[in-house]
Amino acid sequence: MLGAVTCFSFIYFYEGGGWNQNSRFDLLRAIVEEHTLRIDSYHQNTQDKAHFRGHYYSDKAPGLVFLAVPFAVVARPLMRAVGVDPLSPRGEFFLSYLVSAFSVALPMTLAGVCLFFLALRFGASVVGAAFGIVVLCLGTPIWAYASLFWAHALVGACLIFAFAAAMKIGETGTSHVDFWWALAVGLAAGWATVTEYPAAPASAILAIFALGRAWRHGASARWRVTAGIGMGAAICVAMLLGYLHAAFGGFRPSYSYYDSTPFSFMQQQGYMGLTYPHPDRLLKLLFGCSRGLFFASPVMLAAPFGLWALWKCGYRTAVAAAFAIVAYYFLFNASFYWWKAGLNFGPRYAGAAIPLLCLGLAPCWQRATPAWRRVLLVLAAGSILMALMVISTTSQLSMQDNCPMMHSVWPSFWAGKMAMNRDSMLTVAEAGAQGKYGAFNLGQLLGLHGLASLIPLIAMWALAAFAWRKIAPSKSM
Repeated sequence: MLGAVTCFSFIYFYEGGGWNQNSRFDLLRAIVEEHTLRIDSYHQNTQDKAHFRGHYYSDKAPGLVFLAVPFAVVARPLMRAVGVDPLSPRGEFFLSYLVSAFSVALPMTLAGVCLFFLALRFGASVVGAAFGIVVLCLGTPIWAYASLFWAHALVGACLIFAFAAAMKIGETGTSHVDFWWALAVGLAAGWATVTEYPAAPASAILAIFALGRAWRHGASARWRVTAGIGMGAAICVAMLLGYLHAAFGGFRPSYSYYDSTPFSFMQQQGYMGLTYPHPDRLLKLLFGCSRGLFFASPVMLAAPFGLWALWKCGYRTAVAAAFAIVAYYFLFNASFYWWKAGLNFGPRYAGAAIPLLCLGLAPCWQRATPAWRRVLLVLAAGSILMALMVISTTSQLSMQDNCPMMHSVWPSFWAGKMAMNRDSMLTVAEAGAQGKYGAFNLGQLLGLHGLASLIPLIAMWALAAFAWRKIAPSKSM
């Protein structure tokens, strides 16, 4: 039920176009429609693109697009069967919604369910585990990331999958079972890197964590786990290097083929915009009004306390791995010249770490007194309202505004200005000048306007809450 609620909440909103998602969708269309990696036919709708030997390519790592291709291939004949031309603007618009739902929202939903079972494994009650998944999916910027054709939610999901698989290693004592769990670690962590280059250190941390789980079981167990991780990682590395070689004839990251005009800092500041962690940026990424995680989601202040509680309960290697990944991502974000990450909600470059940070929510709830649980509920409600206001209006917040949530999101939300982004994921010629292929929510498709367009979503939440009170055992508190 929790998975259904969160998935419906993700796909209730379609956030429209933008440079990031357009670049990925252009590559998807190039592969499916023209059987090429060149986006020459579509590139005018984005500046997130690489230029190589007179042709344009997506500058993004290809993992999300590769995952979306099968869904796009299946969707096209189905659209024809119901009378929709998949090559028409309407068909491409519908396709962009479908691939966002199946390749971003669905993996993040499964990651939330995975987080639920991890919380139970760490000793949380059913209610505590539910608190963790609800906050992750509805009370953090992940809600916005999972509703966009961006890679951050998919990477975060892959890291959770790899972490959960690593936790299974060494539990059964069966050699072939450990090999398959290790293979799952290699595939999930490796796919995170295929999807976003900066995920490579996080993937390495999870591989080390998985190997550590097998270390005490002897040399044979270590070799089995090493072989499993290595095989999974090799498959992912081969796909990434194969893509880079096919597109660019080499193995340099696609970001190195940027046009210098829109992103000159990539060549002028450190290595592709990376320098060193700036303390002021780190503080702003945590507490700032513009991109701060704890400002956007104040309930996340409880997560570090929960991780500390897990540490004291003996889950030290697991906590160390999760904390190392979270710390890496925030330090990486604070090291980037363009640390605000353009038009977005929250610390986007550190967004993939949010699911692992949420591992601390259920333990914090479990050890809280009744009074502190009420505080957590208030903070969670505030965080969910904040995320709802953002995703209802636009999750691609201004980079120039020092507090866009207060200055634009809140007034727009209470004024009933829903789905404000009129940019499209279609080509410039297909989108036209009317903005008809921009953002929407499902309530608007039913003919509802303003705040009333959220009624179906709120009604579904209310129905789920009623069902929860009926089926959840009272002792699970």
